[in-house]
Amino acid sequence: MTQSEKPKQWWPSPAKLNLFLHITGQNEKGYHLLQSLFQLVDIGDQLAFETTDDGIISLKTPLDGVAEQDNLVYKAAEKLQQHSGNPLGCNIWLDKKLPMGGGIGGGSSNAATTLVALNALWNTQLSLSELAEIGLTLGADVPIFIHGKTAFAEGVGEKITPTELPSPFYLIVFPNCHVSTAEIFAADDLIRNSAKIQWQDYEFTKTRNDCQKLVCDRYPKVANLLRQLLEYAPSRMTGTGACLFSVFDTFDQAEQVKRILPEDCQAFVAKGINTSPLHEYLAKMQLTSA
Repeated sequence: MTQSEKPKQWWPSPAKLNLFLHITGQNEKGYHLLQSLFQLVDIGDQLAFETTDDGIISLKTPLDGVAEQDNLVYKAAEKLQQHSGNPLGCNIWLDKKLPMGGGIGGGSSNAATTLVALNALWNTQLSLSELAEIGLTLGADVPIFIHGKTAFAEGVGEKITPTELPSPFYLIVFPNCHVSTAEIFAADDLIRNSAKIQWQDYEFTKTRNDCQKLVCDRYPKVANLLRQLLEYAPSRMTGTGACLFSVFDTFDQAEQVKRILPEDCQAFVAKGINTSPLHEYLAKMQLTSA
């Protein structure tokens, strides 16, 4: 796609990190109950939208190996259309930078951006809470991105407490192997009985990722990379993997370690943020149209 063909208005779709992930049980439907601290970061994908009058939802930048109807972006647009009774359609472009299957929320963030953007562009006038309810049917992480704040999350992702965190620099590394979330959550040896904590008591060193050992046991590339990162800084896996992150005080420190990583992995340095650029962009759009 040439630059001249691209729509002009690109909506941010930021990544996230799970600074910790504890699995505290399962509900009556078998869904895992979690506690996690979601840190938004200042890198991500971006999406553009063009409304149409024909009611058809069309993805103009399909993802390799993902059918249109299975794409979370398509599903989000379809669910909003059905929920609101909106007769309009849309063309959607996705500028994909985040690795798929990395545990940094790419697909969930894309779905959230789609719901927030089309709610504005279609003028469906749903509240963020209503959008979050739709988003939860698409994935446990989607409501975090819809509310757009670094936050502590509980339950299956629906209980959200926004919080303010320091803004360190993170070296985020994708070891170029894909971890199936379904596989990890279905594993017999997954920890499912972690004690609950109060979010105010969070300390990095006193928490963990309950999926990390399981993933490292099954994916040697993740285990080897994590061992390397731990030599330089506090490091952990995010989500169900495969991405890992290390925490640094400065950009230069993170960049120095990035330079010595194996060539067969993707790495980028990001800064922690407390408010999503998606909401900053939405506010700017609303001011422009007022």
